[in-house]
Amino acid sequence: MLSRGHRPDIWVCERRLRERGVALIAGVDEAGRGPLAGPVVAAAVVFPAGFADSRINDSKRLDARRREELVPVITGAATSWAVAESSETEIDAINILQATLRAMERALAALGVAPDYVLVDGSTMPRILVAGEAVVGGDRRVACIAAASILAKVHRDRLMAEHHGRWPVYGFDRHKGYGTAAHLAALAKHGPCPIHRRSFRPVRP
Repeated sequence: MLSRGHRPDIWVCERRLRERGVALIAGVDEAGRGPLAGPVVAAAVVFPAGFADSRINDSKRLDARRREELVPVITGAATSWAVAESSETEIDAINILQATLRAMERALAALGVAPDYVLVDGSTMPRILVAGEAVVGGDRRVACIAAASILAKVHRDRLMAEHHGRWPVYGFDRHKGYGTAAHLAALAKHGPCPIHRRSFRPVRP
């Protein structure tokens, strides 16, 4: 049993795969499934063998400043990385799960290398042509997935800050589109803007 405060080795999964001869391992994660506005964003990261950095962790366990600091660390060390989106229009058309998987597929397709194995956070795999597995809690357990979670989260947060400049009444810079009390109050007063997800219940007329 892990002692309180002890952090598991999130690099062990990649080391074990490499011991089996797997060279290029891609970690994939998303940000933005739950918000009422904006796209869902996915990222894919491939690290070189031998790389490890103890600062990399699940994006939800890091504050915004630390996530921003880690972006150049990850992108500078990675063999390849990519970020992709599915828009709020796509989310409304095909549902959030399918839009998330589509963003993951786009991120993998945008990598500069073809991975030998893909590790995805969650319980559902996107459509891929190589071996892989879905890892529940992968952003806490697998380093390349944790790194992808950071890139996806930072990309989406920056995007929502830009949207705040266009539609400041909603407070996107603070809640990033999530259904906070302030966001719901702004929706009730002003109605939805073009980036709101019409298929989500609090937005839907």
